[in-house]
Amino acid sequence: MNELYPLKFKPLYLDKIWGGQKIRTVLGKDFSPLYNCGELWALSGVEDKESVVENGFLKDHLLSELIEIYMGDLVGDSVFDRFGLEFPILIKFINSEDWLSIQVHPDDEIAMKRHDSLGKTEMWYILEADKDAEVICGFKKETDLFTYKKHLEQKTLKEILNVEKALAGDVFFIPAGRVHATGPGILLAEIQQSSDITYRLYDYDRLTPEGMLRELHTESALDVIDFKAYPSYKSHVNPENNDVRVLAESPHFSVSLLEFDKLQELDYAAVDSFVAYLCLEGSFDIIYNEGEKVSVEKAEAVLIPAELKNIQLQPSVKSRILEIMIDGEQEKSL
Repeated sequence: MNELYPLKFKPLYLDKIWGGQKIRTVLGKDFSPLYNCGELWALSGVEDKESVVENGFLKDHLLSELIEIYMGDLVGDSVFDRFGLEFPILIKFINSEDWLSIQVHPDDEIAMKRHDSLGKTEMWYILEADKDAEVICGFKKETDLFTYKKHLEQKTLKEILNVEKALAGDVFFIPAGRVHATGPGILLAEIQQSSDITYRLYDYDRLTPEGMLRELHTESALDVIDFKAYPSYKSHVNPENNDVRVLAESPHFSVSLLEFDKLQELDYAAVDSFVAYLCLEGSFDIIYNEGEKVSVEKAEAVLIPAELKNIQLQPSVKSRILEIMIDGEQEKSL
């Protein structure tokens, strides 16, 4: 069996009613023949939207095929024991030029019972936001079911929700059950559980191209929504050159930010998980197995197999990446 190596994947572009042009103009990705693009799926195990390898001898193979063959060597023994052939995270870019539907996602228990699927906890890292761009995240104050239903019926739901300005560098951690939406003029990176289940609560009475109202899931969402209010819904992280900044840690994924302009020596000996990189800025080479290289460009995702414990990142220009893994309790050394 040939040895594993850092795996790159073909991007998948999704047309959305609220999509825009920033995936082309900011990230430099040509999503033709689409006119607008709402999402670029960079690494996915979701059925019917599964990532396909772009480089090396495994080119054109589906991610699930690789997991079936390499198992823990690819994803980590503990990850394989927990998820089997299912790749547990989805990595994407989102560009919204209109409000997304106000929505919520179920947790693992409800999603498994209703959809035979993982739930959907997610994290946003804001890459670019137009002046006065906003997001919805959670409630302004604790709300009860009666009040929620009243505002939903009157189409005034936004009045009781927490609306915040979005700035580049903002981090929003959105556990399953938290009502949320992004507004116009935003480009973000999203790390989430591998699930495509969304319950739409309100969609501004928008019509599909066929002239129909988009489907809502108001009844399904009632026992999913977290009506509590929280002191804060976001953090703001400024990168520190050649240092790691932790953005989110949860049982579902751990995400860190690394900006670097010199060689990075990375040791994952204590990590029983794959590691994924999402390149936000710049370009660099991944050096592994004593000199072999894989080049990475802006907006590309790379999967580092769990069996590769020592790698180097050599930037060609100053670069910024998200580093994603599953086992947030483990530590790595930089």
